[in-house]
Amino acid sequence: MDARYARQLALPGFGERGQQRLSAARVLVVGAGGLGSAVIPLLAGAGVGRLTIIDDDVVEPSNLHRQTIHRLDAVGSPKAESAAAFVAGLNPGVEVTGLVQRLTASTALKLFAQHDLVLDGSDTFPTRYLVDDAARLTGIPSVWGAVSQYGGQVGVAWAERGPTYRDLFPVPPAPGSVVTCAVGGVLPSVCGVIGSLMAGEALKILSGVGEPLIGRVTTYDALTGGFRELAYAADPDAPPVTGLIDYDAFCGVAPSAGPNLTPAQLESRLGEVTLLDVREPWEAEIAMIPGAMLIPLGALPLALDSLDRSRPIVAYCHHGIRSESARALLADAGFDVSHLTGGIDAWSTQVDPLVPRY
Repeated sequence: MDARYARQLALPGFGERGQQRLSAARVLVVGAGGLGSAVIPLLAGAGVGRLTIIDDDVVEPSNLHRQTIHRLDAVGSPKAESAAAFVAGLNPGVEVTGLVQRLTASTALKLFAQHDLVLDGSDTFPTRYLVDDAARLTGIPSVWGAVSQYGGQVGVAWAERGPTYRDLFPVPPAPGSVVTCAVGGVLPSVCGVIGSLMAGEALKILSGVGEPLIGRVTTYDALTGGFRELAYAADPDAPPVTGLIDYDAFCGVAPSAGPNLTPAQLESRLGEVTLLDVREPWEAEIAMIPGAMLIPLGALPLALDSLDRSRPIVAYCHHGIRSESARALLADAGFDVSHLTGGIDAWSTQVDPLVPRY
């Protein structure tokens, strides 16, 4: 047995049998961001036999304070490939695959069926519900985590042994009602704590030691250094999950039915419209489309009188979710309004690369 595993082989109840189970395990990690950066090194270092990392994003400078498996020279590279390269350098005995793609309902079941366990380090509710349903339908356990600002939470969903993520959160939150890391920020150490807890749950399940967090959620508050545990149970009246669905529509983030502009369309109309930035001031300090008026979404209802009703308005945010909420609010108030598809991030990649991405 490789000497690198000596310290876990010495653990009571772990031993060679636990290590052999890890070596035979096939683990899928969804997301190579803040949580993935904590999870992936621990699983690879422990000797999980096969790791698949799926992520369709690329490394940005603003990722580096918490996504520590990515180096400065990886900026602009796919996160899945950067993470796979990190694993190869840490433990050549681990078979690693980086999938540069988004997890979708059309691919999830086949992918999950090839693995023994999935860790969900995603940062969107559609993906979280997709992972939970796909894990249920394929019969594998799912270890999930979430972080925001100074806190986070972690749990295990395993339909064969207890309640799932859907039992804890049967209805997704309204779009924009939960502060994202992009808007509210995140303390990097929170990702480390929650990611480490996730890795611990995975290693327990795979090796057969300990008691997984099934039917319980552990929450962490970095401001106090405290942990809490909340128990929950399966809902006997919940409708059964019989297949995968349209998760964007389920979570209310399907493409807007209202007017929207692509970055190229907006570029051709810049002189004709009022450009409204509904992000937070700290975001505008990083990047802004020239000539835009900044009114954060939360302040917009009380700022309608400051807007010129004689000119069309185009709202934008980071990726297009908040600007769609702004578009709906302004349309209800009688404004001629549309919003920018993909937000300032799409503007940067499609129109003006000098606008920083974050």
